[in-house]
Amino acid sequence: MNVFAILRDAWFFYSRHFATIVRLCLPLILLESCTRLAVQHWLGKGAQPAQELLVGLLFYPLYVGALILYLDARSRGHDPAPRTVLARALPLWPALAVLSALGTLLILLGASLFVLPGIWIMVKIAFAEYLLVLRGLSPLAALKQSFMLTRGHFLLVLGCVLAVLLPLWMLEAWIAAQAWGGEAPQVLPAILLDGAIGLLQLLPTVMLFRCFMLCTDSPAGNRGSV
Repeated sequence: MNVFAILRDAWFFYSRHFATIVRLCLPLILLESCTRLAVQHWLGKGAQPAQELLVGLLFYPLYVGALILYLDARSRGHDPAPRTVLARALPLWPALAVLSALGTLLILLGASLFVLPGIWIMVKIAFAEYLLVLRGLSPLAALKQSFMLTRGHFLLVLGCVLAVLLPLWMLEAWIAAQAWGGEAPQVLPAILLDGAIGLLQLLPTVMLFRCFMLCTDSPAGNRGSV
C-alpha cells in the first residue's frame, strides 16, 4: 500500500460519511472556537499560547476520540448513532487529554531543537491515539507502542502526514491572512472559518486510521530501525 492509495481510501470514507462526521464533531469544534475567542476577548493581548492549548485539550480529545470510535465501528460494519459514539468517547477524555498534552510537549521539544526532530516525533507518535482508544493502553504505553509500530513504516506515515497536513497548514495561513489582514477577526466569520478548518483537519485522523490498520495488520509491523 502506498501513500496515494491510503489518501484515496481516506478521502473516499471522509466524503462518503461527511454528513455523519459533521453531526459528530462540528458542534464540539464550534464550541471549542467560541471558547477560544472568549478567552482571547477576556485576556486581550495578554492571552498566552498555553491558554489556547488548554482550550484545545478540553474539546479536541472528545471529538477525535469519537471520530476514532466511529471509524472503528464502520470498519466492522456497524453504523452507531453520533450520540452513542459520543457517550463512549466521554470516559476516554481524561486519558486522551493527557496523551494530547504529552504528544504536544514532545513535538514542541523536538521542534525547539530543530524542525526535523519535531517532525520525526510527530510521525513516531502518530498511532498513539488509536492505541489508547481502540486497545485501551495508557497514555505512556500508547506513546511507547506507537514508536514500535511505526518501525519499518516511517516513510509511509511521513508521506501521509505531510501530504495532508502541509496543504492544510498553508490553507489555514492563507485564509487567516486574506480574511483578516492583521485586524481582529469578527466573531461569527471567525467561528465559521474555524469550523470549516476544523472539519478539514479531521481528514488526517481518517487517513492515519487507515494507515494504522494497514501497519498493525502487516507482518512488517515489528521490523525496521527508523
